[in-house]
Amino acid sequence: MAKKDYYESLGVSKSASQDEIKKAYRNLARKYHPDVNKDAGSADKFKEINEAYQTLSDPAKRSQYDQFGQAGGGFGGFGGGGFDEQFQGFEGFGDFGDLFDVFFGQQRGGRRSGPQRGEDIRYDLRITLEEAARGVETELEVVHFTSCTTCKGSGAKPGTSPVKCSNCGGAGQIRKNQRTILGSFTQVVPCPTCRGAGTVIGSPCPECQGSGREKKRHKVKVKVPAGIDSGLRLRISGAGNAGDKGGTPGDLYVFITVDPHPLFNRDGENLYYRTKISFIQAILGAEIKVPTLSGEITFKIPAGTQPNTNFKLKEKGLPVLQGHGRGDLYVLVEVEIPTKVSREQAELLKKYNA
Repeated sequence: MAKKDYYESLGVSKSASQDEIKKAYRNLARKYHPDVNKDAGSADKFKEINEAYQTLSDPAKRSQYDQFGQAGGGFGGFGGGGFDEQFQGFEGFGDFGDLFDVFFGQQRGGRRSGPQRGEDIRYDLRITLEEAARGVETELEVVHFTSCTTCKGSGAKPGTSPVKCSNCGGAGQIRKNQRTILGSFTQVVPCPTCRGAGTVIGSPCPECQGSGREKKRHKVKVKVPAGIDSGLRLRISGAGNAGDKGGTPGDLYVFITVDPHPLFNRDGENLYYRTKISFIQAILGAEIKVPTLSGEITFKIPAGTQPNTNFKLKEKGLPVLQGHGRGDLYVLVEVEIPTKVSREQAELLKKYNA
């Protein structure tokens, strides 16, 4: 028997948007779910629309289906056994999240009571190439939330304490009855009065207005290792925002940017430098000054050096980050050819060329 067209199964056109496909699937799922529809063939119809949705809701699978009429291998998504073997009774319903969206709506939040970890914060630090080469220890001024010194993080006015929530009796959650097409269901949801805390603050702290946190400036010492490069980050544990209700603080992440250098180009731990010499120096050889990150050095250009020759100065680059040794400095020599020469110079060159 020929396989039915997926678009026809969902009752949508081939140009349908993802929202239209999802809406059609939800409507059909409500209509043909075996727990709702006891008519003969409803289970097969439910499997058909579920298989169609699994393909058309995935852009990659949909593209393959539009082009070849199929979307590759099985659609289980839960190991070798597929969805049917993992969740008996739902008959391969597809995305488990959609199951809750269809029958229970969007209220799927869990209880969030007790201490909560603070947020991580970011600091962008710019350093020079010289600082990256030797490593640097610096002091950052960071603005972040700390535990309120007045209420010690409780959020309550000194001399008072949070009281048990009268709405949930201190549980932090309540039971909510909801009627659906499958019947009545009871959900456990966070208490809207205390927001899952189980307690409410009758007299908020005047310093933090009941939040338990206050914004302050702190100085944090950071040690930047030698050899660091742009795009890397350092983590300072516990230097982020303070947590709620005495929760552990988050971390501080320092993102590094190494400023461009006027003389050197960098590739990892290697450096590249360009210099110019005269054609006489190239022919006869010469000693030239070459800059490095630790000062100038003298380098001997050998006689007969050709234009655009690249010399390697070993271990004159940057340190290997968290390793041993250093990179190299590559010196590209460009030979300058004069555009004008004197009569005497021209005669000498003619004799040399003879």
